Amino acid sequence: MAQTKNIVIQITNDSYGGDYGGLGEILMKSYIYALTEIEPYPKTVIFINKGAKLTAADSPVLDSLKQLETAGVEILTCGTCINFFDLNETPDVGSVTNMYVIVEKLNNAENTIVI
Repeated sequence: MAQTKNIVIQITNDSYGGDYGGLGEILMKSYIYALTEIEPYPKTVIFINKGAKLTAADSPVLDSLKQLETAGVEILTCGTCINFFDLNETPDVGSVTNMYVIVEKLNNAENTIVI
């Protein structure tokens, strides 16, 4: 088990900082990969809105997310978002959650990061 810290990262989009001809997707892939390389790992990563697409089968960051999950990082995807974007019923990594759990995780975190 890798070292984790009570940091919660909430990812709200499938690209980082806007999408300028694919740049945002490249940056998101780099960001999530960098999370696998630097400790302490966050305790939880929450995917909401378009960010929910990153936990689906065709996600370019799926391998990195699976690596984080194996290391003990909790990966949560908004169930309402999965339904809205007509994604598979269950994500290919982590588990489905709801707004009550998301609020609880954010409220109890030592630090939150929103992307």
